[in-house]
Parts: sequence; C-alpha cells; structure tokens
Amino acid sequence: MQLFSGAAAKAKAASDADPIIKDGSLETFAKDVIQASLTTPVLVDFWAPWCGPCKQLGPVLEKVVKAAGGKIKLVKINIDENPELAQQLRVQSVPTVYAFIGGQPVTGFVGVQPESQIKALVEKLVGGPLGADPTADLEAARAALARGETKTAAAIYNSILRVDPENPEAIGGLARCLLATGQRDDAKRLLDKAPKALSSHPAISGARAALQLAEEAGEIGDPVSLEARLAADPEDHEARYQLATALFLRGKLEPAMEHLCRIVKKDRNWKDDAARKQLIRFFDALGPTHPATLKGRRMLSSVLFS
Repeated sequence: MQLFSGAAAKAKAASDADPIIKDGSLETFAKDVIQASLTTPVLVDFWAPWCGPCKQLGPVLEKVVKAAGGKIKLVKINIDENPELAQQLRVQSVPTVYAFIGGQPVTGFVGVQPESQIKALVEKLVGGPLGADPTADLEAARAALARGETKTAAAIYNSILRVDPENPEAIGGLARCLLATGQRDDAKRLLDKAPKALSSHPAISGARAALQLAEEAGEIGDPVSLEARLAADPEDHEARYQLATALFLRGKLEPAMEHLCRIVKKDRNWKDDAARKQLIRFFDALGPTHPATLKGRRMLSSVLFS
C-alpha cells in the first residue's frame, strides 16, 4: 500500500491506541487508573444511569479532557455495575470525581461543577494550559483540503484523531484525503471502523457517498494532465468530466460543479446526460443543506432554464 505521510497508518494507530476516555470496571481499574496514572493523570468519574446531574457533568468532563490533548485521561465508572469499587473508594453520592496521580487519589469533587472550575482543575493536574479548540484545527484542515494541500489536511486530521479517535469530522475529512489520492481501500477501511453511532453524521455519510462516487468513477486522471487536455481542446467533455470528479474528491467543490455545468450547457445529452447526473451525485455526497449543494443547484438551474 502506498500511503502519503503514513496517513492511513496513523489513523489506524489513533483508533487502536489506548483511548483517553473509556468506561472502567473493577476488573480494569488497576490497569486503567492505578497503572495509567503513574505516567498520566487520570480522572475517575463515578456515575449512574439514573443520575440527572451525572448526565450534565459527563459531557463537560469529556470536553475538557479532550481539550487537554492527551495530557490527562478519563475513566467512567458506572456504580450500578461496580458497587464494590464505589464502596472501596467511599463514594457516597454521584457524580463523584477523583483525580489520580502516581497511583493515588490526590483530589476530587462531588456534584456538578462549572466548566471553568473543571478546566482549572485539569490545568493544575497537567501543569499548564489546555490545548486549542479542535474547531479551529478542523477549519484549517478543511481549508487545506480545499486548496489541494492534501498532506497538510491529512496531518491535521490525524492530530485530531490522536486525541479524539471518534471525532466524526476528522474521520470523514481524513477519508476524503485518502480518496483525493486514489486510496479508496484505505478510505473504506477507515470509514468501516467508525462507530455505528456516527454513521448518520453528515461528515461520515458524506464521505461514504464520496467513496461510492469514487468507486463508480473508476480510475481518474491526474488533474494537471486533464487540465492540459482541456487547454488543448476545450470541447474535450470526457477530460472535463474526469477533472470535475477529481476536483470534487479533492474538496474543490465549486470548480468541480462549474465544469459539469459547462458540459450541461454545451451538450446536455452528452453520454446520456452524464454531467447532470454526476452533479446530482455530488449533491448527494455533500448533503442537501451543504452550502456548496445549494449553490450548485442554483448553478444547474441557471444552465437548464436560461
């Protein structure tokens, strides 16, 4: 397999590595908390399914831990399933959170706490400020992919997945990077490993649709050679069609749609309306509310009804 910058390998390592957030039990406590805290601080969240405050605190804990970029871990203990463990650690009510360092509990709190206090606690435990908001990284990766800087985009997506292996935006984005370089098998494996609960997320479903599009398209020429063909013969619809697909898979959505609309305008019946049908596939891959879908539909309507 030819993998650019080890992208697929890094994605696999991210998913196979010890996660920073996991469910724990009496059987795994020694490994996940005692031993793990010898090298990395560990928060232990004692919770219960019937506990309303636990449902408020849990997402906040996960958000702060993820923002720490792997500098701290979170182990979640369901006290209904592990009453002996809760008793041993004298957990009298939930939610209760303990912080372990060096195999020992060093601090903790009971009840729901504001995000600012949890963040301050984690920063004290890790000895410094938390990492940047992953939203900015995702924006940077999307922009890099749209510019055709596939390696840069893949590196950013991989860095996000190392901290948050189940981030749907990063999984879908990395899959598109792999598709952009013709690594369809690696993209398929990456998407197949995504949790089923994320299958309906637009980033995942969109990447799957793009994968299907790439599989249907077969072998696509290099954009540079296709552009050279068009420069020599602007009426080479086949080159334009392939170029549109290549650009789309690389995240250059608007230019891709413009090329197909040009074919529709020049010769609507070319290859049994292939250009218009490909545009519809683009829309399906992006989803009905994606800004590029909305703009593409307007572009197509303008050509069809002008």
